[in-house]
Amino acid sequence: GGVPPAIDLVLGATAGCLACFLTNPLEVVKTRLQLQGELQPPGTYHRPYRGVLRAAVAVCRADGLRGLQKGLAAGLLYQGLMNGVRFYCYSHAEDAGWTGYPGGTVAAGAVAGAVGAIVGSPAYLVKTHLQAQTLSAMAVGHQHNHESISSAFRSIYQQHGVVGLWRGVTGAVPRVAVGSAVQLATFASAKDWVCEHQWFRKGSWAAVLAGGMVSGVAVAVTMTPFDVISTRLYNQPVDANGTGKLYRGFLDCILQISSKEGLLGLYKGIGAVYLRLGPHTVLSLFFWDKLRNM
Repeated sequence: GGVPPAIDLVLGATAGCLACFLTNPLEVVKTRLQLQGELQPPGTYHRPYRGVLRAAVAVCRADGLRGLQKGLAAGLLYQGLMNGVRFYCYSHAEDAGWTGYPGGTVAAGAVAGAVGAIVGSPAYLVKTHLQAQTLSAMAVGHQHNHESISSAFRSIYQQHGVVGLWRGVTGAVPRVAVGSAVQLATFASAKDWVCEHQWFRKGSWAAVLAGGMVSGVAVAVTMTPFDVISTRLYNQPVDANGTGKLYRGFLDCILQISSKEGLLGLYKGIGAVYLRLGPHTVLSLFFWDKLRNM
């Protein structure tokens, strides 16, 4: 508390972008792993990406070192929009005293995350498309073949209008709402807990990092199924009317993945999810907390 919501908007956007720049390579790997073997039974498809480290090496071989930063501009735009709005809304909830009620932190985090997801959805759509693109021999999922972030936005808008830019948002809202609620609630609780037990001094960087690390574990476990669904909905091919060719929506995506890939299909890439979300949670909340104190 103590920071005006308008300032939190800027600080949240800045914190998200700083964290995104450092963790985007893991986001690329995570996207490829989640699209690999789409709607195919386990063990029946070619696996060009095996594990986080080997997948990162495979990306470098196919696309060069720069391939690990594919979709960075769209990722920065998404993080700036989503986290700026998310922390702005959460700051308003703090000022209004809503986070002081039982479950208030979770509810405020969920609502703030949902609003942020809606605002940032077009950027996440383009980011997913760009990160999935690679050589045909290493391709997984549908290839949209955009030349750049600007051409991607232009192409989607020309083909499907403004509505097309928000395609897949039904997967993004629950993804970010759940992730945001768990992240903000566990971060605040963990940070307070380690300080109360005098493990770390209140306000120290160690307390902030401890809270972020615990939060990262919780977010990865709860968010991965929603993350897989979101990636699939955003990247799927669409017909002339903008209707998905593979999934009719959020629930249909869950049912298809569960029936064709098994329940573990919903946890594809969980290693990359944590290795990305863990540092991203630590860094974004660390930057946000320290920027607020400054």
